[in-house]
Amino acid sequence: QVQLVESGGGLVQPGGSLRLSCAASVRAFSVYAVGWYRQAPGKQRELVAAINSVGSTVYADSVKGRFTCSRDNAKNMVFLQMNSLKPEDTAVYYCNAGRMDAYANYRPYDYWGQGTQVTVSS
Repeated sequence: QVQLVESGGGLVQPGGSLRLSCAASVRAFSVYAVGWYRQAPGKQRELVAAINSVGSTVYADSVKGRFTCSRDNAKNMVFLQMNSLKPEDTAVYYCNAGRMDAYANYRPYDYWGQGTQVTVSS
């Protein structure tokens, strides 16, 4: 069983930055790929970034160049650095444990954190 806990959300002005963290309480967390999803009110949950076990990353077009995903396998942590935030980035952000296939497509398992709210507003 993989338990995930997100933290680091909050209220930030447009153009600001936040760093989200995802802590995992499982041995061998490093074997999992991790995906960051977000869900805005009235919208479907969408994948914004994913990182595989060796640190290769993929990003949604909407966040490329602004968001950076990284991991510290020794600490069972994954991070999402979000820069140049826009109001449309406002959402609940979730981390997920899964796998990355041979085509760099992220495949989620049913391991989700509780989410952390990110609000971008002046």
